[in-house]
Amino acid sequence: MSELTESLAEIGQGALTARAMEPHAGEAAADDGHTHETACLNCGTALIGPHCHSCGQHAHVHRTLGAFFHDLMHGVFHFEGKIWRTLPMLVRHPGKLTREYIDGKRASFVSPIALFLFCVFLMFAVFHATHDEGVKGARVVTNPKELAAAIAGNEKLIADLKARRQQLQAAGKDTDRIDKQIENKENAQEVLRDTHDAIAENTSDEQLSEFKPLQKAVAKFRDDPDLAAFKMQSYAYKYSWTLIPISVPFLWLLFPFSRRFHLYDHTVFVTYSLCFMTLLAVVAMLLGAVGAASLEALLFFVPPFHMYAQLKGTYAIGRRGALWRTGLLVFFASTALLLFFVVLTAQSGS
Repeated sequence: MSELTESLAEIGQGALTARAMEPHAGEAAADDGHTHETACLNCGTALIGPHCHSCGQHAHVHRTLGAFFHDLMHGVFHFEGKIWRTLPMLVRHPGKLTREYIDGKRASFVSPIALFLFCVFLMFAVFHATHDEGVKGARVVTNPKELAAAIAGNEKLIADLKARRQQLQAAGKDTDRIDKQIENKENAQEVLRDTHDAIAENTSDEQLSEFKPLQKAVAKFRDDPDLAAFKMQSYAYKYSWTLIPISVPFLWLLFPFSRRFHLYDHTVFVTYSLCFMTLLAVVAMLLGAVGAASLEALLFFVPPFHMYAQLKGTYAIGRRGALWRTGLLVFFASTALLLFFVVLTAQSGS
């Protein structure tokens, strides 16, 4: 129940942040519980519409408790209007959405940065709700002897889970949950074995000790894996916005020295693209949580198609130009993501 409450709180925080950046665009003035002034209460300018044309403040301000809570609920849960115009276009016509926003058609859509903030809050809320149990049990090990012990211990856990599964199956009970646990443990076991083999073959304890920053980070993970995992999530949450400036230079390389397209165009493109990828990650996590692993795997092939459609529509380029740029963009996106996680690792180990 606490995890659900925390998740809802984070979704609400994301909605409030996005709402704070675009508090009034695209909506009609509300009358219930508001005053009806002839001059702006902020600067005194005579009113000729629902907003002051001098300072931008709303013409009518609320003075009742009911109106206050109406505004609160409206701010958190206001998803009609712009959001329902933005999300379908982000999925089906990302290039058109990006180009129209760049060209100035903005009142109809949620701005890229506001949408990005909300998507990030939503992604981490879903992550906490679906992966907390796995994260709390995580432990980073790099010593070959400790890895061997971890492999042996994990093997015993897998055997115990399989024995419990046989008991449940014999009793005619559902085994979906324990099947998922067995699959996760077996995947972890494979990673442990691969890591053990790679370290045993290529890295001795003496070699590892030469890399002081790595040794310091590993030591912190060993001392308190829960705290280390929490720090990684916290830094990812706080610094997710850095993916935008990290990615923009890579996109510029697709149109070097172009006078048609500017850094602003690339920034809008990158931000809307990250919004889509973040929402895709949310869908993947939800599918994984309900056991639809096959559908989750298919989502891996979606990003290149979305990048292609967005490139073609935003920059008005031909099919061939969009194809080779999509190939490069997939590589650049992977590189940007790698750089992002390198920064996170360095921060969490500091």
